[in-house]
Amino acid sequence: MTVYFIGAGPGDPELLTLKAQRLIAACPICLYAGSLVPPEVVSGAPEGARILDTAAMTLDEIHAEIRAAHEQGRNVARVHSGDPSLYGAIAEQIRRLKADGIPYQIIPGVPAYAAAAAALGQELTIPEIAQSVILTRVSMQSTAMPGGETLENFARTGATLAIHLGVRNMREIERVLTPHYGPDCPVVVAYRIGWPEQMLIRGTLQDIRRKVRAEKITRTALILVGPALGNSKDFKDSALYDPARPHVLRPVAGVDLIEENNT
Repeated sequence: MTVYFIGAGPGDPELLTLKAQRLIAACPICLYAGSLVPPEVVSGAPEGARILDTAAMTLDEIHAEIRAAHEQGRNVARVHSGDPSLYGAIAEQIRRLKADGIPYQIIPGVPAYAAAAAALGQELTIPEIAQSVILTRVSMQSTAMPGGETLENFARTGATLAIHLGVRNMREIERVLTPHYGPDCPVVVAYRIGWPEQMLIRGTLQDIRRKVRAEKITRTALILVGPALGNSKDFKDSALYDPARPHVLRPVAGVDLIEENNT
């Protein structure tokens, strides 16, 4: 048997990959994080499948289900939100699988920041404005962050920040980021991206906290910060389509004409 860690994407069942759909439909046991994965995502499980919402289960309980499936030779779809490689808490699960000699595979999914950018209808990396996206989180009551991975250190780069698990700490985010990005820096709080109740709250570092509080959002939100989120039209085109730039599939402008004249 195999345990398949499946990235379910941010919530929209249509953002499942074809491979994810196929595996969910084939596995007789489906364990999914119901607090972050809507039931519709696993509705394609086979008839009679054992489907468990693991939101209230401990790691020991989840692993016990997997060990029982292993003994029975039954494949397991372990369905996580977004992409399992980002805050998926799969490392500790994999450690136990390896200790017990249970095989596994990881099926990537659409991460929340990519779905949020799509919902916003814009790019997160704008030429000469921001060319990096930093995925991070704040500690709050979860595991502590490593010493060098602070919001202040990341803010010094000026990159687009995608901050997870921070919507209840907006005051601190505003305090730390404002000296580096400025009070008018664009911010988007993406709530429940891909769910029917999806909400995109646009603002700036100086007013986003008030807007989020007005909507009473306290969880399941991604915070995007950075100048690339602005609506400015004043930026350079990338070099990708510049006719004057060499390209292996598109010669420099005029070169073809010169070659034709020489022949």
